[in-house]
Amino acid sequence: MKKYPEITSIPNVNRKWIDNELARSPIWCSVDLRDGNQALPMPMNPEKKLEYFKMLCSIGFKEIEVSFPSASQDDFLFVRNLIEGGQIPSDVRISVLTQSREELIKRTVESLVGVKQAILHLYVATSDLHQKIVFGKTREETLEMAVNGTLLVKKYLEEYGLSRQVSYEFSPEEFTDSDMDFVLDVCKAVKEAWGPSTKETFIVNLPQTVERRPPHHYADMIQYFVDRFPYMAETTISVHSHNDQGCAVASSEFTLMAGAERVEGTLFGHGERTGNVDLCTLAMNLESRNIHTGLDFSDLPHIVTVVENATGIDVHERHPYAGQLAFTAFSGSHQDAIRKGMDKLEEAQKLFGVEWKVPYLHVDPASVGRKYEKLIRINSQSGKGGVAYVLEHDFGIYPPKGMHPEIGAATQAYADLKGDELNAGELLKIFNETFVNVKGPFVLKKFTRSDKGTEHIEGRDESEVEVSLNILVDGKEYSPSGSGNGPISATVHAIRDNAGLYQFILEDYREQTLGDNADAKAMSIVGIRRKSDNKLFYGVGEHTNIDIATIYALFSALNRAIADERKGK
Repeated sequence: MKKYPEITSIPNVNRKWIDNELARSPIWCSVDLRDGNQALPMPMNPEKKLEYFKMLCSIGFKEIEVSFPSASQDDFLFVRNLIEGGQIPSDVRISVLTQSREELIKRTVESLVGVKQAILHLYVATSDLHQKIVFGKTREETLEMAVNGTLLVKKYLEEYGLSRQVSYEFSPEEFTDSDMDFVLDVCKAVKEAWGPSTKETFIVNLPQTVERRPPHHYADMIQYFVDRFPYMAETTISVHSHNDQGCAVASSEFTLMAGAERVEGTLFGHGERTGNVDLCTLAMNLESRNIHTGLDFSDLPHIVTVVENATGIDVHERHPYAGQLAFTAFSGSHQDAIRKGMDKLEEAQKLFGVEWKVPYLHVDPASVGRKYEKLIRINSQSGKGGVAYVLEHDFGIYPPKGMHPEIGAATQAYADLKGDELNAGELLKIFNETFVNVKGPFVLKKFTRSDKGTEHIEGRDESEVEVSLNILVDGKEYSPSGSGNGPISATVHAIRDNAGLYQFILEDYREQTLGDNADAKAMSIVGIRRKSDNKLFYGVGEHTNIDIATIYALFSALNRAIADERKGK
């Protein structure tokens, strides 16, 4: 005996849906406040439910299942408060759920008195598993229960004067584990009991109550149903997928290709067991393909906060759009590619004819309320490109490319010790401690500069600068002087050529301003190559005087080179 049932394909389906490309958005129905809420360890109180309802409306949901009114007084009163308190926008239909029992149906209809528009959703389990094991019913009894329930809904809607205001939704529960022809018989009988309708007023919801099949089977079943149901012109076909095998988003997309027109689900997939299909992921997937969904996730961080506070469950860090790590990269090669993509975004726009095409980022983080400076995070696996990106975009420090390997090595060493992700503040600390105004054998005591004037050399004007230094080297005082075409050149000649204090080659030099006010510091970056082994070292100097910053940068590089030399002995 096999442990699990054999999953057989759906007969008589040519799978024509596979060639369909989605071109328009489905109707969205949030079931957060019912299916999602009933599965929370601590269900929402009325205040949190109301805040959540208002958020769903602000996102753009036009159909929201709000409760199971006959299940509890709290659920009943929540519906009443929405209606009597005028909390329902004029373009939003609330939905309420009921089982097919007369007292429950009547109570559900009573909850809707005074509503301007709503959906009453009745469900009956149609799988053999439910019929035989759970309820002990035959197929005939199940069909009769569905029809009788439908007639009772009609009866009580008429009694309470709600026939024009309330639409009807019917679900054959465990659709994907049911006999297809039996489901068709039940749904046809329900539709005939309900009578004439429009697509807006009659919904057949075909749920994947438990995900037991691969995604393409769900789509096959939808196509099978759509091809054989005689009332498609008067019926909206809805789907409701759970995530037991982790494929709810794929299943739902496939069903839309196969003819479904409406999707029920929750934000971030809350719901029984592994949850419902995640509407945020599904909707943003469609948006990434230029299909306008009518849902607004442009302030996704705020939505995450509301949902987490209401549910008590954190959104996973790697949620496709809402996770804190969704738009980050730890891999060095990824970080470098992202940095280059961001720097050359205009070039990519012209090349590909779209607004957004960046390596490793399939959507613009700004479209969900995220910021570019959070794109890259740093850990022991990070590369030099990612670290440079954070320094540039968070602190306005632009290290030369030759400096990147040293920055990366210093960051990796720190991250290895910490064993965790580094934040931007820690990264700046590493940069400062490793490169800026580094203490060591070379200490500047006094610096004097004098300009000799301008000479005409080979067709260009060049000013000669002379510097006089008072310095300490390993505690011994020196007073070298030198000249050159600038303070860095003159200082190099003074300490290397004239005083012979250390042999090196000036490899790189650049300067910038930190900040944009009158008190902004100057920053100089100097790279030197040690003559003994040709090894490159960078140093950084900061000071309000650019000349002093330059000497500090040179001395930082020298001190780092000497420290490395002595450590190796």
